[in-house]
Amino acid sequence: MSKMIRLETSKAVQFLAAGAVEALEPRVKAAQKALEEATCPGNDFLGWMHLPSSISKAFIAELNEAARVLRENCDTIVVAGIGGSYLGARAVIEALANGFDWLVADRKNPVILFAGNNIGEDYLYELTEYLKNRRFGIINISKSGTTTETALAFRLLRKQCEEQRGIEMARKVIVAVTDAKRGAARTTADKEGYKSFIIPDNVGGRFSVLTPVGLLPIACAGFDIEALVAGAADMERQTAPEVPFAENPAEQYAAVRNALYAAGKKTEILVNYQPKLHYMNEWWKQLYGESEGKDGKGIFPAAVDFTTDLHSMGQWIQEGERTIFETVVSVEQPCHKMLFPHDEENLDGLNFLEGKRVDEVNKMAELGTQLAHVDGGVPNMRVVVEKLDEYNLGQLIYFFERACGISGLLLEVNPFNQPGVEAYKKNMFALLGKPGYEAETEAIQKRL
Repeated sequence: MSKMIRLETSKAVQFLAAGAVEALEPRVKAAQKALEEATCPGNDFLGWMHLPSSISKAFIAELNEAARVLRENCDTIVVAGIGGSYLGARAVIEALANGFDWLVADRKNPVILFAGNNIGEDYLYELTEYLKNRRFGIINISKSGTTTETALAFRLLRKQCEEQRGIEMARKVIVAVTDAKRGAARTTADKEGYKSFIIPDNVGGRFSVLTPVGLLPIACAGFDIEALVAGAADMERQTAPEVPFAENPAEQYAAVRNALYAAGKKTEILVNYQPKLHYMNEWWKQLYGESEGKDGKGIFPAAVDFTTDLHSMGQWIQEGERTIFETVVSVEQPCHKMLFPHDEENLDGLNFLEGKRVDEVNKMAELGTQLAHVDGGVPNMRVVVEKLDEYNLGQLIYFFERACGISGLLLEVNPFNQPGVEAYKKNMFALLGKPGYEAETEAIQKRL
């Protein structure tokens, strides 16, 4: 029986005035009520809240069947998407995958690659060159079908897939995850007869990992999406409004981070000690950055991979400006066991570690770092996860999502919109001469 993840806050609360977290309980519960009753700003994007408990076995089976078709006909699958349309899937896949499996010639799972998340010409050239010798398929994830980065990549990949594999096979190995009725991606999917899944209208991209946006690529990679959803559903119950404030990890996390923000801690650094969690950091950065950074407010979300970044960012964290706090995602049990060997010459002086598990060394690095950073004036929270498997990752995803909704409302912003994201697009289209942007082009030329 897997454990529920737990939140440890004592080494953060010690930096706050007595009762600062408890004083936020009425506002936290009001935020929970607003989320549940859909009376908060952005209430048309709350479909993620009870998504885990509403996903049926039949829907899981449909996703797994689509994944089976792709897996049987492809040795490589390219996921085309940007932001929430790829980060959640990549976070889970990289957390669960053997990091060196892609080098194995007779691997049982297809290689999962990602495109449509940048406009790097060299990246796209190198990707298409690699795919020339592959039996590849595409999962095109876009609600509109016109997001520049994704649409550009999909146009290139679709053409290559059709030329390499033939029109009929391309129709079999291209899957669209898009809007139910509208948009260029929906029109293309219907016209070409692609298998398609719907992105719910009431789920924003950064909250979409438990929709087909995330579940289909994760299933294609060979992982158990039913267990992922089960973990999220259990955390949905654990973070529900009726759970007492002191026992509700999402409420506690939202309250502590907002109390720290009010006390002048403006940057939160998410820390992991497992390289497999690098893209979970990236997903978390988007979730919180896009949800909270608006109206001149917001905790800045940064992330580091320890112990690697202790040899770069460690100095700044230890002795830099004291406007930061850390949240450490700590994994209790690694998936594999390695013992430190004996060496007769002991030139590196490490024989004192003989017989110890490598993970024990890692855990002592984690504890030693936490103590040093707390002594250096950096508040620390820990999110403790039993192990990296589908069930626990499902818990972690929903925990951060629920806490994000609460935290954004505590900041008094709309956690579910992203108006600032459109600013660069408007300028880019004007500079590229897109029809309809003539006035913007003229205005920009005057500034250059």
